[in-house]
Amino acid sequence: MSLAARVRSEFVASWHSFLRRRTAVFFTFFFPAIIVVIFGALVQTQPTGGGLFAEPKEYYIAGYLAVVVLFTPLSRVGSTIARHREGSRFEKLATTPLSRAEWLLAHSLVNVVVIGLAALLLLALSALVTGASVPLTPATLAIVPFVALGVTLFCGLGAVIGSVADSQDGVIAASNAIALPLLFLSETFVTPDLLPAWFVPALNLSPLTYFARGVRALTYGGGDWLTNLAVLAALAVAFFAAGTLAIPRTD
Repeated sequence: MSLAARVRSEFVASWHSFLRRRTAVFFTFFFPAIIVVIFGALVQTQPTGGGLFAEPKEYYIAGYLAVVVLFTPLSRVGSTIARHREGSRFEKLATTPLSRAEWLLAHSLVNVVVIGLAALLLLALSALVTGASVPLTPATLAIVPFVALGVTLFCGLGAVIGSVADSQDGVIAASNAIALPLLFLSETFVTPDLLPAWFVPALNLSPLTYFARGVRALTYGGGDWLTNLAVLAALAVAFFAAGTLAIPRTD
């Protein structure tokens, strides 16, 4: 069996496993919708005011996308690995030709498809609910690799969390403990001018920052999206490699 066939088989199995979890399917798409409704329609932006949400509504599209790119892969891949460990499935996996890298690649691809659909829904809701306008240019299509690379990156981090956490509950707790600070300290919803000057350079340490900067350059304007895409790609490779090494060979 070829590499492509092994990855495809695991992809199909993971995809059907996701579809059978109706609650997971519902909240995967409901979560971004409620985020847009709460922040975009109820809180709303105040371009002439100050503080949070003081930028035009298009500024926050990158933040909305960051929510699903960050939270969903961390929890899904981390929980899957924790569940596999509890069920001693990695011992069985070790007897098959499927390598750890191929396993993680297949599950990352499932997440890319799922979160890609959620991101598309989110963009449509942003336009309908908040009135934000996304520029329809060929460059806008670069959002696709940003989402794919961002999802791959956090799938790798999720694999690390799932491999070191002692249970599925531990995965959720660790994922939230990592994701919440990253979400608000990565140039998503909180602008750098609202942070202490000494902390601003630390924003560059967050991989989510490069996702937010790049997507914002495409949907709002300003900034070099290509450089941010290159940095995000390099980080995605590094985190994917770390996740591959972290996946246990046995339970």
